Amino acid sequence: MSWWRRRRSIFDVFDEIMRDFEESFRLLEEEFERLMKEGRGEIRGPYYYGVRVTIGPDGVPRIEEFGNIKRGRRGRPLITEEIEPLVDVIEHGDEVWVVAELPGVDKDKIKVKAQENKLVIKAENGRKYYKEVDLPAKVDPKSAKASYRNGVLEVKLKKIEEEGKGVDVKIE
Repeated sequence: MSWWRRRRSIFDVFDEIMRDFEESFRLLEEEFERLMKEGRGEIRGPYYYGVRVTIGPDGVPRIEEFGNIKRGRRGRPLITEEIEPLVDVIEHGDEVWVVAELPGVDKDKIKVKAQENKLVIKAENGRKYYKEVDLPAKVDPKSAKASYRNGVLEVKLKKIEEEGKGVDVKIE
C-alpha cells in the first residue's frame, strides 16, 4: 500500500548528509595520517578544518567546509598555506553583507576586491587567508564599504537593479 510508505523528512536527509560527511572525514583523516607518517607533509601546522551546516531557503541542507585542508584528487587531502575563513553572506534589503572571520590579522594586511557577482578576500599576517565569495545578487562594486574589528571583517555592498525588470511606460 503506497500510503504506508514513509515520507522522507528533513531529518532523514540531514542524517544521510552527516553519514556521508563522517565517511569522507574518516578517509581524509586516514590519508592525512599516512602522509604525515611518510614525512610527505610539506606544510607544518597549524591545520584547520571545519564545517558549517545550514538549511537554505529551498529547504535543502548545505555543508560548507573551511580551513586549510581541502579535498584533492580522488578525495585525498590537500593542505594549503592559505586558510579559507568562515564567511556569512546576508541579503539585507537593498544591500548584501559579507562577514568573514580573520583572527590575528592587522587591518592594513587585508585586501578586498569587489566585483558585480563576487567578493575576493585575501589577508596575510603570519597566517594567510583567502576566500572567493559568490554573491547572491549583482552589486555595485564602487558602493563597497568595509570595516574590521576584533578579527571580523564586514563588507556592505549595494545591490544593482536587475535588468529585465523593465520600466512602466505611460500610454498617451
